Amino acid sequence: MALSPLPVTRDPSPGLTRALLHAAYDLLWVAGLIVGAPYFLVRGLFDAPFRRMALERLVLAPPPPPRSRRRVLIHGVSVGEVKGCAPLVRLLAEREPDLEIVISATTETGLEVARQVFPRHSIVRFPIDLSLSVGRFLRQVQPDLVVLVELEIWPNFLRECNRRGVPVAVVNGRITERSYRRYHWFRRTLPQFNRISLFCVQLEEYAERFRGLGGEPERVVVTGNMKADGLFRDPTPERARKVEELRSSIGAKAGQLTVVAGSTHSPEEGWFVEAARRALPEARLVVVPRHPGRAADVRRDVAALGVEPQFLTELRRGSAVDPARPLLVDTIGELEAIYALSDIVFVGGSLIEHGGQNMLEPAAQGCAVVWGPYVQNFRQEAALLESAGACRRVADRAELARVLAELGRDAGERERMAVAAQRAVALQKGATALTLEALRGRCLPSERA
Repeated sequence: MALSPLPVTRDPSPGLTRALLHAAYDLLWVAGLIVGAPYFLVRGLFDAPFRRMALERLVLAPPPPPRSRRRVLIHGVSVGEVKGCAPLVRLLAEREPDLEIVISATTETGLEVARQVFPRHSIVRFPIDLSLSVGRFLRQVQPDLVVLVELEIWPNFLRECNRRGVPVAVVNGRITERSYRRYHWFRRTLPQFNRISLFCVQLEEYAERFRGLGGEPERVVVTGNMKADGLFRDPTPERARKVEELRSSIGAKAGQLTVVAGSTHSPEEGWFVEAARRALPEARLVVVPRHPGRAADVRRDVAALGVEPQFLTELRRGSAVDPARPLLVDTIGELEAIYALSDIVFVGGSLIEHGGQNMLEPAAQGCAVVWGPYVQNFRQEAALLESAGACRRVADRAELARVLAELGRDAGERERMAVAAQRAVALQKGATALTLEALRGRCLPSERA
């Protein structure tokens, strides 16, 4: 039986040339900070959240609590990656109770979701990729293992981990054809994929790309998509209360269809409301932008169509619910519960060339799911549901209106799609256990002296 490769715990690319390359990369960061300094300073004086974000990314904010036992850092850049690592965090906490887990994210929304999803774990902001900031970050966090979710790799971060003897693993790995071409062009410079100890990837197509970028074949393992494991969770009183509170806020009348646009990007909100009002004038419409900070702009765009939407925060403050007006969700962390109350869901980021958003989330909640032509970032998930007959793909806004009307009239078809969707997602479970097994066998240290 072949032995598993040892984790990468020293710099695999030493030498003067490589050192000069990283020095030049650092100089680019320094130059960017100097050029942007006037803007950063002025905005920081008047914008407290921005000032906090800048200090955190420069690793000048208070550090996490000192470690008392083995520690793993799990990093997801934003909301999707943070939510995607939840099954692994739960399984690690259950199977490795002596392990401290620190979660990091880059975006403000990612950090906010991390605090909601992982209230018992330390949450930190990921640093900029300047050697000084990365070194300070690693000294503060003191991880025994770094786990990167999907594909979030930075040259100096990888190099500093190697030099400090900290193995790095990629989990739920995925790489699009576009990203692969870009990385392939620079594969001999930065970043270096040979600095990563283990790639746990979603499917063989991605595995081939990682191997083509310099990931040693024996370090690349196909483990499946962990997001499927996070979509079916045991009900808790807290989750049930949230669903019921949202049911009241949504205020759909008895027998009224609830039609949701989830994780939308501009200008999809206006397109959806226009199509849905034409196709299903009696339906309760709910719009959940991918970035709640856009809520004011979305409200203006929707109001331009002749209907003033209501903010979820307004309803929670006591405003009267008007089911005839679209509901605009201007808060974080609501999407799962809203999908649980939905009949039909349009998945955003797919009518524009963004590449789509995660369509497994509404599928797992038993919704009839619709999306547009651009789902290249979720090709595997889209193919899974399409092969099960669990969704509808539309070419444009006009077809979106037509499909919404068809599904609105046909309760039997909605039910058939919902059952097929839940069955297809349920069959994907098991990736988290395979990922943990790979981490244990390849790079998760047992005890640290």
